[in-house]
Formats: sequence, structure tokens, C-alpha cells
Amino acid sequence: MPELWRYRGRVVTAEDVVFIRDLIAQHPGLSRRRLSAKLCEAWQWKQANGVLRDMVCRGLLLMLHRAGAIELPAVRQIPLNPFERRPRPSVLPVDRTPLARQLSQIRPIELRQVRRTAEEPLFNSLIEHHHYLGYEQPVGEHLKYVVWAQDRPIACLAWSSAPRHLGSRDRYIGWSAEARRRNIGGIAYNTRFLILPWVQIPHLASHILGRVAHILSHDWEQMYGHPVYFAETFIDPGRFRGTCYRAANWKLLGMTTGRGKDSTSKRPNRSLKEVLGYPLTPHFRDLLSQV
Repeated sequence: MPELWRYRGRVVTAEDVVFIRDLIAQHPGLSRRRLSAKLCEAWQWKQANGVLRDMVCRGLLLMLHRAGAIELPAVRQIPLNPFERRPRPSVLPVDRTPLARQLSQIRPIELRQVRRTAEEPLFNSLIEHHHYLGYEQPVGEHLKYVVWAQDRPIACLAWSSAPRHLGSRDRYIGWSAEARRRNIGGIAYNTRFLILPWVQIPHLASHILGRVAHILSHDWEQMYGHPVYFAETFIDPGRFRGTCYRAANWKLLGMTTGRGKDSTSKRPNRSLKEVLGYPLTPHFRDLLSQV
């Protein structure tokens, strides 16, 4: 059966379209949301942790509706965007006493994954008020770490789903377009890294990067039901050298094109960034290239 459409890695054939039309006809009273859940159940379309891919499925149905391939029921309500009305993280009290010591003097250092824990608001607050980019609510799979020493937070790291298309990274891995579509979830993107401004400890940042590389894949699997095999990040060379990443053996893969995902031309619309990567397993290429 030839494919008619492709959406978020899923091929949609004419047979699939007929199935969806029949599903809508069999359940005339269901909302778009319930139809999406029904289709996910019928197709067993789930995330690695077993949760239905409901939001992705709704996007697929809307695409087919707009293309005239199916006819969805009328929209019953327009929900408020939770991100638009989400309050900014408030300032939480932390010990801001200057901490200027050697790395050996503050051990043990503890990395805590705080996503979906009582310490997540602390992470959000520290990033919002002390990282130059501030806090942004991640979309998709993501983890948050707070680093502790001497009973006080000293650093934060955020990880999220990787960009789907990144030329320098894709060439470095050497995977096919199909392998990328199937396995992009095997890459974690370091979106934020913050050493709190009152903490002055030589080599702390590279030490933390080395530590998190040993636990990231396990923590990701605990949260989302699958491991990650490769880590990546962007460095703005106009602001930073990325010294701590290089000291932790991250490799320069190349530069971004300066075009965001919403760009409508080949002209850069933002600053160019360095792309750095770090294998979390020696066999990352084999694992990410499977189809």
C-alpha cells in the first residue's frame, strides 16, 4: 500500500485513511480528543513508557482533516494554552553565601534528578533568576538536575529532546534519514547549564558534566522507558568558549546554520552556534543507526 502522508515519523497509507474514516463513522458522538485516543489504542501508538501518543495523533488527524482526507467533528471547545497562563517561577530562598573552594574541599557532590519531584520548583526558580536565558517550560521528554554540596544547591542542568534535523550532528553519527526518524529519541539535548553565581570552584563544571554522563541514560530510561546514547549542546561563541565541555571531552561537531525550525528561507535568522556532542556509549552509532 503506497504511502500518502508522513507525520512525525509515521507513514499514513490509503488503507490507514479508510480505517480512520470508519473509526469516525462508528463513533459519531466522540470529540476529536476521544477519537485520537481511540486511534492510538487501535494502532497501539504509544511512547516508550507506555503512554498513548495522543498529542501527536491529534496533530496527524488535524493534518488529514485540513488536507480533505477525513472529516473531523466540529471543535467543541478551545482550551486555554497552559503555557501562556503559566506563572513565571518565583524566587525561592537559597544560601547565597560565597563558596570559593577547591573541588576536593566540597565533596561529596550529589546530582539529583528533580523532574516530577518536590525539588522541581527549586530548579525552575534558580534557572529563571540566575541563567541568562531564563526558564522555559520544556516540551516533550526532559530531565532536570540540581547539584548539591554541603547541603546547598550549587548548579543546575536541563536536558530535553533533541532537534530533529542538525546537519553537523547527523553527519557525525552517519545515520540515514529513516534511522534518524526512528531513533532521534536516543539523543539528549543539554538546554541549560548553570553554576550559581556565588559559587567559585575550579573545574566544577567539567566535573559535573563527567558525572551526569554516567547517569543520564539510566535516569532517562527510568522516566521515559528508553535510554539515550548521545548527548549534544549548542554554544554561542559570541558569549562562551565552551571550555568546560571541551575539558569533559565533548567534541566539536560543527556549526548550526543559523536558521530556526520556522525559517522560510535559507538565510540565517539567528546567531550561529557551535554544536558539541558526547557519546554516552561506545556503540552509539550502531544503536542510533538501526532501522
